Amino acid sequence: LSMTRDARNKLSLLLDATGHQIFHDGIYNGDCHPGNILVLDDGLLGLIDYGQTRRLSHHDRLALARVVSSLGKRLPDAQEVADAMRKFGFRSRDDNVEIIAKNASLYFNSDIEGKRMGFATPQKYLQYLNSKDPMLHVPDPALFLARTSFLFRGLGALLQQQIHTSPHWRKHAILAVAKNGKAHQLYNLGLTPISNY
Repeated sequence: LSMTRDARNKLSLLLDATGHQIFHDGIYNGDCHPGNILVLDDGLLGLIDYGQTRRLSHHDRLALARVVSSLGKRLPDAQEVADAMRKFGFRSRDDNVEIIAKNASLYFNSDIEGKRMGFATPQKYLQYLNSKDPMLHVPDPALFLARTSFLFRGLGALLQQQIHTSPHWRKHAILAVAKNGKAHQLYNLGLTPISNY
């Protein structure tokens, strides 16, 4: 149990570090699997093999930040998520708000909804979503980040933990938008204003 708790803490740290890389640095290691993670003698983590990195343009980073900050809320609003997805560049045949929001969750958060609906794999759930309202355009940066999100979910599954990546990355996404000067008042988890941004 102690080893599992330690591994979960390390996974949480990796999620946080990846969120920082994505939204603050604009370049991130998209290949966080067990073979590319070292636990150092002092307990720190080391990431190796930066062959699968991605650099995000300023536009893509901010557009993605808006999607993740919307998705990462306790109760995401489908219209807000769909609007953020459209601004990122997603286009679907029927522009169905609910289906676009469900695609966002599948790409950047969790595949739990598909499991609840009885789909054995995320691929089957994606096929279902596409049968309802096919995606006509998916921005290239979204695919690599979705892959990264899926890798973290796989690590979580190994630890018997359901991972939702957007809540882990949300604070970084909110700060990225705020630093761009397009945010209103920001609040921390204690619901007090953040005055530095």
